[in-house]
Amino acid sequence: MANLKTFSGFPIQNLTSDPVPFAQAKTNDPYGGVWSSGGNLNQARDTMGSSTFGTNTASVYFGGFYAGPTLTAKTELYNGTAWTEVNDMNTARRYLNGAGISTAALAAGGTNPAPTNTAYVELWDGTNWTETTDLNTAKAYGAGWGATNTAAIAIAGSPVPSKTVEQWNGSAWTEVAEYNTARLAMGSFGTSYTSGVIAGGSTPPYTAIAEQWNGSAWTEINDLNQTRTQLSGSGLTTAGLVFGGYDPGAGSAKTEAFDGTSWTEVSDLATVRWDLQGAGNSGTNALAAGGDTPGGKTNATEEWTFSGIPPTAPAAGYSDAIVGQMYYNSTSGQFKNVGLGVGSWSSGGTLNGGRYGIMGAGSLTAGLAMGGTFQPSDTTKNTAETYNGTSWTNAPTMPGNRRNGGSWGVQTSAVVAGGSTSPGATPLGGTAFEFDGSSFSNGGSLNTARRFNTAAGASSTAGITWGGGDPGTHALTESYDGSSWTEVSDLNTARWYMAGNGTQTAAIAAGGNNPPPSTANVELWNGTNWTETTDLNTARNFSGPAGGMGSSTAAIVVSGDPNNVESWDGTSWTEIADLGTGRGQGHTVGYASTSTGLYFGGTPNSYATYTEEWDQPDFTINTVTTS
Repeated sequence: MANLKTFSGFPIQNLTSDPVPFAQAKTNDPYGGVWSSGGNLNQARDTMGSSTFGTNTASVYFGGFYAGPTLTAKTELYNGTAWTEVNDMNTARRYLNGAGISTAALAAGGTNPAPTNTAYVELWDGTNWTETTDLNTAKAYGAGWGATNTAAIAIAGSPVPSKTVEQWNGSAWTEVAEYNTARLAMGSFGTSYTSGVIAGGSTPPYTAIAEQWNGSAWTEINDLNQTRTQLSGSGLTTAGLVFGGYDPGAGSAKTEAFDGTSWTEVSDLATVRWDLQGAGNSGTNALAAGGDTPGGKTNATEEWTFSGIPPTAPAAGYSDAIVGQMYYNSTSGQFKNVGLGVGSWSSGGTLNGGRYGIMGAGSLTAGLAMGGTFQPSDTTKNTAETYNGTSWTNAPTMPGNRRNGGSWGVQTSAVVAGGSTSPGATPLGGTAFEFDGSSFSNGGSLNTARRFNTAAGASSTAGITWGGGDPGTHALTESYDGSSWTEVSDLNTARWYMAGNGTQTAAIAAGGNNPPPSTANVELWNGTNWTETTDLNTARNFSGPAGGMGSSTAAIVVSGDPNNVESWDGTSWTEIADLGTGRGQGHTVGYASTSTGLYFGGTPNSYATYTEEWDQPDFTINTVTTS
């Protein structure tokens, strides 16, 4: 029998199963894990510190509080099986901040005696504790993290309303930006003084609020699913865990996983507890030890073991296929090939208020619709709605009515800028509105008020808006830092009602009016200048504005005028599946993704409540036939 290679010119693989697209792989093997019993602490206690970047096989825990009531300076080292008592800290205390690994840890602050806060700091070298430079501000009941004992963050909880944060460089502490919502006993995780998360705590009352640190500022992100205080955490800002705690009236065993955007409930701890302490240097391992239980203080230790596909896994790591590949499936006895993923639009949940000139932010499963002109009353409103992947829910209203402005961000950190406050061209909305996931507030005012402008950005503290009109047609571009606007380089071609998406430093502007008729012009923003690039295949306007999803190098542009959709690969445009229902002045969202997104609202009136969902798999599997 002839070898297939002889005919084809290349080898055909023999596979026992078809390759699985990443999205399907995540469905088949979702991110999660399980807690199992570890060795018991020698001393049952609560409110300890730990080497927060340790692992479930190598961590050091220190300080805390045990029966008496007595504070302790005890230090215990874990090897994955058992705890060993090693040299004590110099100063006993509880509710202290920790950082580092089992051989290089840091202990900062804490109470001694309770409720007096201290500024003491000690360094652990694997054998001994050494006193070093004190904190600038005594603090306790807070949070902290760090991958080593030379680069750490210490966050105040007490006394409320203290929100001080200090950064450690190995020799000195420097006060940095305060976090947004003062509270006690929050959970936390992170890697260095440029990356971390705090969640939950007591304001009072108990809260589910979460915030993320980027090295210079705090941003509110999606709330925890369960409100609680006195919880702990571990991991990275893109793959973290929080666990345990105390919710109103009872202790908690709940564990929530963070993927960099949202929280998902995963396996519970075996022991309900609060005031416990965690450690872990990834989303794949963690350690939980000590704490209070309904029966008193515990010495129980639990180890988290990862299972499933982690949030940080690249799709390529699971898409074990190359588009164009031919192979033989020996299980089914069929020749097959791997084709391009073919996207399609399907009906989604209906908006509670039908409108056009609508603005939006977010993603397929965490969308945000803002303002617009409602039909059939033809009135511009301040109404907002959030989308969960299935249905729309009314959200808090904006400070004022707005339509046809630029908007950007995610569901928990979004901005509306520009637009008009009524169906007419004036008055214009020069003041930005910021949304933090729970309420809107007034932001900075544009240097040039306008409507039909387009915008892009990742959060309410980093965005850009460009173009627009009324009066005139603008090429103006302005950058936003969360409080004020700065004029930067203009577009090469003035226009309004463009499609656009991306970030403050890498955006794409496509189509629009200059003035009518529509244009196919496309420009790329690199953080400094706009550069003209390959035109769209079809000139268009009424694309949202911001009628796109993805990034400046991989984008999808959607518009209802005309109805077709085009995708951008960084070099050229390709026409893909049309919207199911053509309409103008709707809005597209799909932050940083071209595989999923939403298009909602629009005109004429009969389509103003429609939502369409975009889904594009990594690839398709096609059976090769010989007939």
